[in-house]
Amino acid sequence: MFFDVDGTLVPGTSSSVFLAGFLGHRDELAEAEDGYASGALDNRQVSELDAAGWADVSEEQVLGWLDGLPLVSGISETVAWCWSNGLVPVLATLAWSPVGGYLADRFGFHSFSGPQLETAGGRFTGRVARHFDEYDKRDFALTQARELGMDPLSCGAVGDSRSDLPLFASVGVAVAFNASKHARVAATVAVEDDDLRGVLPHLSRLVTATR
Repeated sequence: MFFDVDGTLVPGTSSSVFLAGFLGHRDELAEAEDGYASGALDNRQVSELDAAGWADVSEEQVLGWLDGLPLVSGISETVAWCWSNGLVPVLATLAWSPVGGYLADRFGFHSFSGPQLETAGGRFTGRVARHFDEYDKRDFALTQARELGMDPLSCGAVGDSRSDLPLFASVGVAVAFNASKHARVAATVAVEDDDLRGVLPHLSRLVTATR
């Protein structure tokens, strides 16, 4: 079961914009992310712009900021429900790897995807070590399914935006959660809720299918 982060678990914004508020380039990044959403910019351009603002910041400092990351209600309960019902919860996201790692550790996700920032001596250099776009996100999810011995059509995805579209097309159940118009059109079902548990009735069909 694949969950997006930005706009899905992090409501109304992205983890990168949240962190950019501390790093000093919030407005510039928010504008760039709007450009990505509209198709005017690609993921590489946005990532390089954002990464530059991380230069000389320590990994430990970022983890401290992440404790204040705004999150939708019901993440812990949804992850626990997945595990108890035989679904493996995975973060399939374009959020930076420190964000994915933080959320996986905090809530018990099996694994996570995402681009990587270059570091040296425990500090970020301002450069991207590995780019990661919406197609990489889909491919990560398909690899995870294969490693777990699952048919992608017996898997599901919860997301909200352009970066989820290739993955939505590859799984059996795609839930657009508080999503953009394009994501709602591409999804199996759309859910508007301020609690992630609102998706659980739609994930139940995956539980039935795997039994």
